[in-house]
This record gives sequence, structure tokens and C-alpha cells, in this order.
Amino acid sequence: MKETNNIEILSVNISIKKGTVKEAVDTIELNSKGVVNDAHAGDWHRQVSLLGKESFKKFEMISGRELKFGEFAENITTEGIELYKTTPGDRFTIGNTVLEVTQIGKKCHAKGCAIYTEVGNCIMPKEGIFCKVITAGKISKGDKMTYIPQ
Repeated sequence: MKETNNIEILSVNISIKKGTVKEAVDTIELNSKGVVNDAHAGDWHRQVSLLGKESFKKFEMISGRELKFGEFAENITTEGIELYKTTPGDRFTIGNTVLEVTQIGKKCHAKGCAIYTEVGNCIMPKEGIFCKVITAGKISKGDKMTYIPQ
């Protein structure tokens, strides 16, 4: 994929407990461990999770219902790029913040996941992506994001 700069942040989301739906907030703050006050922050490679509206649309067709941003426990919901087509090592800039892709998809929690319990399926294991924070900062709904392939 080539560099893309017309990506919009549709929602930023946070949760204090793992395995739960994240709630939309106006702004999230990122530090060297991930999203401040988020249950998934820490010294590891999956500090920040992202999922695109493009994936939401697919899953809404499968589930037969409209979904709210944050239901897949993603920290950042985007529009304008198929995130799962990125590669580990690629980067995103959002204002002064820099994120680096570390993983595409993940093992499904199944019974421990709120969306899987309700619908019997989840899109995060295939189309969600995970990043580590390279440069800390704040990210808000409506911000623009640039994709920089490595």
C-alpha cells in the first residue's frame, strides 16, 4: 500500500477493564505504555488497537445490526483505509503522535469477549490491528491520520 493521508479518526475509545466494550471519549492521551487509563496499556506490543469503519460495515452485514464504535474494544476507529492490509513496521501519524503497527489480528477471546458472547463472532481477530506508541500525544475524534508504509 502507498502513503495515505485522507484517513479520519471517527472515534477514540477507552475501557478500564479488559474484555469489555470501550466507551467513546472526546480525546485519548498516549504515553510510552499506550492509552492513558486504558486496561490494555502496558509494556507490550499491543498498546493501541485500531479498527476501520470498513470492517464495521462488513460485520454489520454479518450480524444484522448496527454497531457502536468501541464495541470491538478498539481504541481508535478510522475511516479511509483497510487497516488489516497494513504490515508490521508501518507507521501512522496523527498530529504529533506516531504509532507503529506491531500485529494484524489476534487470538479471539471468544467467551471472554462481549461482542462474541452477543453475536457469536468477532472481526478483531482478522481485521483489527495493534500498534505501539513511538511518539506520545493526544488524539481526538475528527483528527486526520497519515499512513506511512515502511
